[in-house]
Amino acid sequence: MFPGRSWGWALLWALLGLAVPGGCLPRGGLLFPFGAERGDAELEPGDDVSSPPLELSAPLRFYGSSVRSLYVATNGIIAVNEPSKEEEYLGQFPLSFGAIAPFLGDLDTTDGRGKVFYREDSSPDILQLAADHIQRGFPEAIFDPSSVVIVTWTSVAPYHVPGEDPTLEGKRNTFQAVLASSDSSSYAVFLYPEDGLQFYSAHSKNAEENIPATVGFSQAATNYYLWIKPGSYNTVANDEESIRNLQESSNSGRKGIWVFEIGSSSNSIVPAKISNSPEFGDDEQYQEVTSKPAVLHHDLVEISPEQVPYDVPSRRGDQQHITYRIPQSASEDDLQPPHKTITTETPPRESSFNQQPELSTGKTPPQFQVQRLPQQYSQVIDVEDIEETGIVFRYHTDVQQTCANNRHQCSIHAVCRDYPNGYCCSCIAGYKGNGRQCVAEGSPQRVNGKVKGKIFVGSNPVPVVFENTDLHSYVVMNHGRAYTAISTIPEVLGYSLLPLASVGGIIGWMFAVEQQGYRNGFSITGGEFTRQAEVTFLGSNEKLVIKQKFSGIDEHGHLTISTEMEGKVPEIPFGASVHIEPYNELYHSSRSVITSSSTREYTVTEPERDGIAPSYTVAYQWRQTISFDECIHDDSHHAISATQQLSVDSVFVLYNRDEQILRYAMSNSIGPVSDGSADISRNPCYTGSHGCDTNAVCRPGTGNQFSCECSVGFRGDGRVCYDVDECSEQPTVCGTNAVCNNQPGTFRCECVDGYQFSDDGRTCVAVEHVKNHCAMGTHNCDIPQRAQCVYVDGSSYICTCLDGFSGDGHSCVDVDECRQNRCHPDAFCYNTPGSFSCHCKAGYRGDGFQCVLGELEKTKCQREQEQALASGVSSYSQRPRPIGQFVPQCDEHGNYQPTQCHSSTGYCWCVDRDGNEIDGTRTGPGIRPPCLSTAAPPVVIGPSVRPDSIPLPPGTHLLFAQSGKIEHVPLVENSMKKTDAKALLHVPDRVVIGVAYDCMDKMVYWTEISGPSISRASLHGGEPATIIKTDLGSPEGIAIDHLGRNVFWTDSHLDRIEVARLDGSQRRVLFNTGLVNPRAIVTDSVRGNLYWTDWNRDAPKIETSYMDGTNRRVLVKDDLGLPNGLTFDTYSSMLCWVDAGTKRVECMNPSQLGRRKILEGVQYPFSITSYGKNLYYTDWRRDAVIAVDRTISKENDNFQPHKRARLYGITTAFAQCPQGHNYCTVNNGGCTHLCLATPGGRSCRCPDNTVGVDCIERN
Repeated sequence: MFPGRSWGWALLWALLGLAVPGGCLPRGGLLFPFGAERGDAELEPGDDVSSPPLELSAPLRFYGSSVRSLYVATNGIIAVNEPSKEEEYLGQFPLSFGAIAPFLGDLDTTDGRGKVFYREDSSPDILQLAADHIQRGFPEAIFDPSSVVIVTWTSVAPYHVPGEDPTLEGKRNTFQAVLASSDSSSYAVFLYPEDGLQFYSAHSKNAEENIPATVGFSQAATNYYLWIKPGSYNTVANDEESIRNLQESSNSGRKGIWVFEIGSSSNSIVPAKISNSPEFGDDEQYQEVTSKPAVLHHDLVEISPEQVPYDVPSRRGDQQHITYRIPQSASEDDLQPPHKTITTETPPRESSFNQQPELSTGKTPPQFQVQRLPQQYSQVIDVEDIEETGIVFRYHTDVQQTCANNRHQCSIHAVCRDYPNGYCCSCIAGYKGNGRQCVAEGSPQRVNGKVKGKIFVGSNPVPVVFENTDLHSYVVMNHGRAYTAISTIPEVLGYSLLPLASVGGIIGWMFAVEQQGYRNGFSITGGEFTRQAEVTFLGSNEKLVIKQKFSGIDEHGHLTISTEMEGKVPEIPFGASVHIEPYNELYHSSRSVITSSSTREYTVTEPERDGIAPSYTVAYQWRQTISFDECIHDDSHHAISATQQLSVDSVFVLYNRDEQILRYAMSNSIGPVSDGSADISRNPCYTGSHGCDTNAVCRPGTGNQFSCECSVGFRGDGRVCYDVDECSEQPTVCGTNAVCNNQPGTFRCECVDGYQFSDDGRTCVAVEHVKNHCAMGTHNCDIPQRAQCVYVDGSSYICTCLDGFSGDGHSCVDVDECRQNRCHPDAFCYNTPGSFSCHCKAGYRGDGFQCVLGELEKTKCQREQEQALASGVSSYSQRPRPIGQFVPQCDEHGNYQPTQCHSSTGYCWCVDRDGNEIDGTRTGPGIRPPCLSTAAPPVVIGPSVRPDSIPLPPGTHLLFAQSGKIEHVPLVENSMKKTDAKALLHVPDRVVIGVAYDCMDKMVYWTEISGPSISRASLHGGEPATIIKTDLGSPEGIAIDHLGRNVFWTDSHLDRIEVARLDGSQRRVLFNTGLVNPRAIVTDSVRGNLYWTDWNRDAPKIETSYMDGTNRRVLVKDDLGLPNGLTFDTYSSMLCWVDAGTKRVECMNPSQLGRRKILEGVQYPFSITSYGKNLYYTDWRRDAVIAVDRTISKENDNFQPHKRARLYGITTAFAQCPQGHNYCTVNNGGCTHLCLATPGGRSCRCPDNTVGVDCIERN
């Protein structure tokens, strides 16, 4: 790969800059406030101490990953994982556990020799201070930190062995690291106050010698089963000279302050590159410009027709003298004193083969403006290169960069060569390119891409905007002729773009005919670069900026390009023609940057009028910068001349108004700066008059001699070449499991179905299909009652035993908690699978964990039961009882059973928790009303269960309530996958009744009556949240309008129906009259309808209304008994219900007359939902979920949970929301508060109790 050099040069020269003598004490004003008074924690004194994990309120982004806790260590590091003992890492870098190292060395704070403070801070003053530092280093960044971690090492000493290097005694270092994070990125600020670093190395216990400290960043290693892959790392400084200059230099414009972007969407570390600051004097600013010749390697020097010599003084020592001949801009507005620099753009974040540069070059250099001199043409920049003495800031993705682990980075037509500091790729004979990208010499090339732009034409105030416009180019390499076409350019713009031949001219430069010793653009860049050009029309001073990004060769063998144009061009009349004379351009090369500038003319000939065709000439100036990655290890790559001349002739431009196509064509050759008199430029190979085949290379000889040679993949005499069919001549060239496709000059291997290329890009291997064995049930974990399968990634998973079991997850055995003596001595312990329970012995009372002498106090129900049995009379019932004895029924815990029946008459009714009869619930003999218990089940004694929801795998699921939990059953097509059923959510001290699902946010909502309350939880996992817990009686049914983002519920105690936003806000009562025992409720979100049941024993009914409460009416009232459950199927528009009185499942279309009996003879249904052709209902007698095929009116499946208990509400959690929308879907329907849908409209309604709220109601 081609490691970037811009970081290294910038930091090298900054770190090695002239030091300014400081005082004897650190300049504390540079540091962020710290100490106990600021709430800092203090690290314990010692030689090798690390803090407990510092849990972060906001995650730190580091090398593209999120870090949620940090460890502060004595030895000048902040670790992202728990650090190992110092003997294992001192003297090494990178660090396997990952760390941020402002000064990694063997430090010691014992016996009062310094302190280490640390804290996380989100106070406004600290956040602003951090933002200011980062803005200074990254002026283009928009960064608003939400959290800052500050770690301060103050007056810390080096570890010192008595008798070793007495110069270290008494020396102390003070420095600070500040880590600032926002939602999307994190930055590190290292602060070294003046004279804060008094020693630069420390004794190593490992090497028994003094070793320099290290400043840098290290990503944690990845531990695979058989090997460990070291993480990426970046070294800022690791020798005494560069460490010494940390306090005297800067990369952010203020001495001693170093700023780095350490994490965003990118996985690299990016240093700031601001070298000048208002705190420096003019002399220092001048030195910043003149003493850093490395800027030539990554920055642009603007070129214009005027120029003036500008000599930069040489530095003493090993630095060479550099001479610039800097051309001056033609604009007087640009004039500035020569010692001032222009702010540069942020550098590219990574230079490698793996990442292409951004469209913006990011390599804009200081621009020197001086006095204008008379116009001169033949602009030249002389650069005497500097011997590279080392790069301080290095980028690594592995421990060692060699051909062995990077061969795939080179083209298949290239060889890889190792060098002392890395490797380089070089194209083999017969191919041209930079080694990463290689094409056959002489073979025609194709370029494809897209163009977009925003261009003002003439005085028109409205720009012409176009996007996704196609660009296609064809290049005859041995003529250097490029043909470029841009389609669908509107006529209002097309003619005015005719002068911009250089849009396609960059392709001509890439494949220009090369004179001996000179290289065209593709040979230098491999077709991977960014180009930014500025066109100035000198007569009108209109400007256009062209940005182009070339991304190399795609899978079809074509080069790819993206082009963006923005600015203003002079208007050219419709039907005019443009002529451009041949011209020359000088291309100036330095490290990874090529610049050029030229001033030329074009002539416009307008359409003939009255026999006269007016014409005029316009001068325009082109300035461009080309940025690319090059291999720095191979010196032969830099052997080309620093200045080359591109000669362009036979320029042809045309706009076809009928096809709206813009066409450019030109011939290009590259060679020495020449006036055209040199003999070499007359060779037919360079003039294009050779007559070789288009698939041949022209080889120049002496004088006008030349020869033609067919390109690789072709045969012939060079005058005529024909394609070689490699697939026929080498049938096994592609190997097994692949097919060969012949193409002009080459061939392609393609893997057969079921196979893909391996990492070497050549061998076809079987496709490994990723399988989630946990979701598919193909794992080998123990049964769900004892273990759980946890999906990791790919096809990997791990097995873990549930609480109360032990083992390896594949085989789990019950833990006998009774052997652990967890119960009271006066209690019996009963072991159960995965748990246990404790019960006090006879004569004792308590919960089993605590038992005291004495019998349990009887409950109200038990006392009334005893009185009734003793006296034969009960004052229990509020209504007159039929003649005969009534005895209240109590459950095993002494609570009133929710359903009470008179043993003599057979009448039954519902009671509340105090035993009072609930109105409208009394039934005749033989019928038991569907009463709900308001007493929460007792919490099982044993390991506690967290009330968290378990993340669900993808797909559609049934969710149903059972006692103190919500369970789920996956649905595969129309079948329940019962083996994968498990608890979704535990609420052990609650009675969950209604369940609903929001398919938009993947949230489950439920009502519970023991609280009472309404709550919700995410199916992605996490803790539940209660959204409503006041002014509730007995909330039962619940429904979600996923389009309008509202929740509806029934309350059978308060006899009303309410609505609120999904977060529980903006409550409004829809109905509080005409209701006795409202229970089930469902929505038709698309049509804006609401449906609910009322199982009032005197007049059961199913009602409907619009969601805003209007148009209320009874839908069904005849032949109903106890209509408990209700569901609306959006796909079929059918409303279905279950009736525990008539023992039936029925359906109807609400917009039509007539009912259909789906199933009769059911036992005691409570709730119902639908999916596909099936209806699913819960049954109290069977304690099961029953599936009914409504198309054939037949039960086809049932599921009974492992634990037998009464099942309540059930709903369908769809994998995707049903299609459709209502008038509240977009922008809340324009309502200020509640938006309630209606058929064909919506109503804006205010919540109840809106005193002082600015709310507007309207229909």
